[in-house]
Amino acid sequence: MTITIRDAMLDPQLFGDIFGGDSFAAWRALLSGFHGLDLDEAEASTFKALTGRRSAPQGPFSELWLAVGRRGGKSHVAALLAVYMAAFHDYRDRLAPGEVATVMVIAADRKQARAVMRYTSGLVNENPMLRRMVLRENSEQIELNNRCVIEITTASHRSVRGYTLAAAILDEIAFWHADGASPDREIVAAIRPALATLGGRLIALSSPYARRGVLWDTFRRSYGDEGDGRVLVAQAPTLTMNPTLDPAIVERAIRDDPEAARAEYLAEFRSDISSFLDPEMVERATRCKPLELMHSPKHSYFAFVDPAGGGGDEFTLAIGHLERETVVIDLLRGRHGSPAEIVLEYSKILRGFDVFRVYGDRYAGRWPRDEFMRWDITYQVSDLDRSGLYLEMLARLNSGSVELPPDEKLKRQLIALERRTSRAGRDSIDHPPGSHDDRANAVAGVVAYARRRQPSTKTKPLIGLC
Repeated sequence: MTITIRDAMLDPQLFGDIFGGDSFAAWRALLSGFHGLDLDEAEASTFKALTGRRSAPQGPFSELWLAVGRRGGKSHVAALLAVYMAAFHDYRDRLAPGEVATVMVIAADRKQARAVMRYTSGLVNENPMLRRMVLRENSEQIELNNRCVIEITTASHRSVRGYTLAAAILDEIAFWHADGASPDREIVAAIRPALATLGGRLIALSSPYARRGVLWDTFRRSYGDEGDGRVLVAQAPTLTMNPTLDPAIVERAIRDDPEAARAEYLAEFRSDISSFLDPEMVERATRCKPLELMHSPKHSYFAFVDPAGGGGDEFTLAIGHLERETVVIDLLRGRHGSPAEIVLEYSKILRGFDVFRVYGDRYAGRWPRDEFMRWDITYQVSDLDRSGLYLEMLARLNSGSVELPPDEKLKRQLIALERRTSRAGRDSIDHPPGSHDDRANAVAGVVAYARRRQPSTKTKPLIGLC
């Protein structure tokens, strides 16, 4: 007997105690429609409201792309789908000897992956029938006795190659970032061939963010009746998918920050966030080589640091000089480790460029100033905030008067920068959630202060640029 997704969600012997109540009715309607099941009148009405389609589904879809509000149950449903696709389907007749079918859940980061794994493990181990199917389990995968494995991983296109996928479940795809890169397109491109052998399904569940990326492109292209017949796209506000949430929470969020709340709770893509730098402009400003330029007595140099105290941030240093009207970034370093040791290392580098004054932000109060002063380097606090530095750099990039090093991490961070417009009309520039801009910020600081403090003694214009 075939167990449908609706059966799995309603049967008290399976997951009915969790997903069988009225609060999951919208999820049951959407997932039943995605799998091509017949819908009753109430389910069909919900399905059409979520998908913008005028009719109930005529058959199963191969892909589901869902923009859903926060606290809407995404991670719980991601775990449910992983268990359902792994435990209630038999792929063995299509597998080669020694091959296994993998249901892969890809999360934005390790923290989110751990949360999804906890939900998945709970669904399996709290059900006696499913618990008997488990051969092995660790923090990243659950291997079942039907030659199927549930694997939880983080967003990297390298992590999905070499698998035979029965399904790929992409959790919070709108927030996938790695050192400023957005790997969503690369991962989806790598996943689709891996799904081909078993005819596996691709399911993307995410709160929406800016109007860019593969989730936005798919929504724009395939939402409603005019879309691809094999791709189902849905837009689901939080209170539709989770009516148990107190509406006052949503109302208060909308009062406090309407644009953010419409994305977080109404599942609308944000119109107040846009890309800051054109990738082609960054590419044009980047020299082909070398990565670093050596000190030359012909130039006076300027430096900017972006201190960090640990975690995922880098403690970065950028050094540059003026060559005619062009700010040339000679050196860019990023380090993790003991801040005091990094200050000592950077102080030696600064002295090697005859630099005894470094600019930086107000990070950690007086600590950077005091630590650099131990090594006879003056730390001067920037009078420009992060956004001010980036706006100065934008003007120089637009005029073609910046030369950047061929540093891939820097390039990705610059391209990922976002311009956000407040209700008062003021722009702020920053990195996307979950990403970093340490190298970009240090370079922007050098560009800003090199132009402000044009030296009058050491700099000699050179004929021609490399």
